[in-house]
Amino acid sequence: MLYHLALWVWKEFDPPGFGVFQYVTFRVAAAAITALVLCFALAPPIIRVLRRRQLQEHGKPELQQVGNHARKQGTPTMGGVIILLAVLLPTLLWANLTNGMVIAMLVVTAWLGVVGFVDDYLKVVRRVPNGLIGRYKLLGQVAIALALGSAIVYWPEWFSSSYPVVATQTTVPFQKNVNLDWGVLYIPMVILVITAASNAVNLTDGLDGLAIGTVGIAALAMAVIAYVSGNAVFAKYLNIVHLRGADELSIFCAAMVGAAMGFLWFNTYPAQVFMGDTGSLALGGALGALAVLLKKELLLPILGGIFVVEALSVIVQVGYFKYTKWRYGEGRRLFRMAPLHHHFERCGWHEAQVVVRFYIIAVILAIVTMTTFKVR
Repeated sequence: MLYHLALWVWKEFDPPGFGVFQYVTFRVAAAAITALVLCFALAPPIIRVLRRRQLQEHGKPELQQVGNHARKQGTPTMGGVIILLAVLLPTLLWANLTNGMVIAMLVVTAWLGVVGFVDDYLKVVRRVPNGLIGRYKLLGQVAIALALGSAIVYWPEWFSSSYPVVATQTTVPFQKNVNLDWGVLYIPMVILVITAASNAVNLTDGLDGLAIGTVGIAALAMAVIAYVSGNAVFAKYLNIVHLRGADELSIFCAAMVGAAMGFLWFNTYPAQVFMGDTGSLALGGALGALAVLLKKELLLPILGGIFVVEALSVIVQVGYFKYTKWRYGEGRRLFRMAPLHHHFERCGWHEAQVVVRFYIIAVILAIVTMTTFKVR
């Protein structure tokens, strides 16, 4: 909104300094700062409201003897509302709202935020033990992914003038001038990417600062990818698909980075607030949608390696337990506890050690992701 207003003032009255609003780099910085300030401004009163209304973490019985999880009971949750506001509002203020990719990101993030909010509301307010029934949660994720995939296939020009040629394609990492065309499998692939990313981040959200910090690192890498993909010069130099208008997505990514930094201030150990499914489902889905829109779906497992491993640890643990129960009559476990971050806690690592070490791995994975543009 500010972007469009500033451009109108600049074109009509030509005041000095207003021309800077046309540059994506300026608006990227502005979005990040706005998101950070919004978090610092909104978090304290929202946390007070959550605490006053007793919208708090009830704690899982199986975690009470692990690390410092007993003290987490009573910590305000549903703090994902802070993150959503800090991501969506700066994007609305600083991004080009005539850009189809930006609109798609706003819709996907808001939709999954609502799905997560309903889940949190049922668990925290209505005291429904498991919150939103799993199949309904999955239905909400699949619905928005189906809508996005269908829109890209049937109305690609709405997203970008570059899209009609590459609508159902994706970049193949470490390969030069090789794009994989999914054809009729494109929409199912989009559904898989967005639902998997959304649920993987949700599973990662189990320690103070873990999910929001790793999401912030991934979002920063996505901001770089979005900018170079939308810049004709950089795209040609890196020999990647040029997606006209994709650089506007770097503003959304910058808002995610700013929101992550701001929320981490209150979510770092010992956390004053948890994001809940309101934040984790939305952030994970946003990362998945970014990968889809930027044609980097196959890069997401590298960039989001932490989320992939966390999700796989749960799948493997459950699968192995069921198999051994069927085979030997007694369920056995590969990990001391799943997701994987709880396994390391059971091994004696302090919660803060797990989080910081996962951050280090996330940074390494982001660097590896960036190298795929040149190592081909």
